Amino acid sequence: MKKPIEFIDLKAQAVVLGDDIKLSMDKVLSHGKFIMGPEVYELEKKLSDFTGAKYVTSCASGTDALLMALMAMDIGPGHAVFTSPFTFIATAEVICLLGAVPVFVDIDENTFNLDPEKFEKAIEDFHKNPRHRGLAPKCVIPVDIFGLPADYKAINEIADHHQLKVIEDGAQSLGSRSGEKMAGNLADMAATSFFPAKPLGCYGDGGAIFTNDESLNEKLVSIRVHGMGRHKYENIRIGINGRLDTLQAAILISKLKIFESELKKREMIARKYREKLDGLVQLQKIPDNCLSSWAQFSFLCRDRNSLISQLDSQKIPSAVYYPKPLHLQPAFSTLNYKKGDFPVAETVSETILSIPIHPYLSDEEIDYITETIQNSLRN
Repeated sequence: MKKPIEFIDLKAQAVVLGDDIKLSMDKVLSHGKFIMGPEVYELEKKLSDFTGAKYVTSCASGTDALLMALMAMDIGPGHAVFTSPFTFIATAEVICLLGAVPVFVDIDENTFNLDPEKFEKAIEDFHKNPRHRGLAPKCVIPVDIFGLPADYKAINEIADHHQLKVIEDGAQSLGSRSGEKMAGNLADMAATSFFPAKPLGCYGDGGAIFTNDESLNEKLVSIRVHGMGRHKYENIRIGINGRLDTLQAAILISKLKIFESELKKREMIARKYREKLDGLVQLQKIPDNCLSSWAQFSFLCRDRNSLISQLDSQKIPSAVYYPKPLHLQPAFSTLNYKKGDFPVAETVSETILSIPIHPYLSDEEIDYITETIQNSLRN
């Protein structure tokens, strides 16, 4: 290859955005409203229109988005929250920060998302487990892994039957779709991230929470600014400093203009990858009624280390999301999980591999990547 292959090419995206993004930033520098400026509210309106969610509250990061969603639902000590062990630590970390307890549920071996059948079994077995003594189940946080929405139809029905709330961890899935609904509008609440590497990313940290519930939204708006009431120095609840910078909002508004075209390119690239790699590796299953945002293109490969070495030798970047499931992380050792408790998540963690996917990959680069993988695995 004449030029290095980028895992995510933000420089190429900046060229496409051209002067538009600079003008957006210059506008903020000109009016000087760096905290909660007009672009913040403009972005929230555009995200509401895009997802179909009635209310959008922007915030400082994807982690804050999850934290604020749980706070708005009054999750705290004595509460249990079901979630996947195959995700970034933030998903379960925020549960612990509020004094609640994460209860892990194994994933589906084909989609890598939380398995609805295992979720229902986990609810039924909840009070039989001494580990859960004194806890009340309150909520479930499915994760839209790699941009693929979880099975919300099944999960929402199960949660509703057991009077649990559902928070969509859509950190990777903005722009994806399940049936006729967009990510961000698939559960009681949804959280997303605007970390630079996400499908829609800013130039720093950022996030947003989505809901159709007016009362929840009112609490989110308050929580975002230290539990503010009618004015800055009236504090009606405990909150956080969770505001999105106006500059980041301006950047996201500019990026939204090309977001749908970028999603289409990601889908085209994923289709090419899938055609060329089918039968060589275990591909993530995309249900017929779903469209992924392809935050990552990931597959299972039992000879992962050998393949990584071969990719490295050809200067092709790769990544492992995630090498150790959360139930085996030292941070959650007090929960007393052990190896073998969630075998699917463990197997996926041991064999998962992600290769470059972004809207600016050329056909030549796609061919080079797939031919390298084909040669490595066939040999």
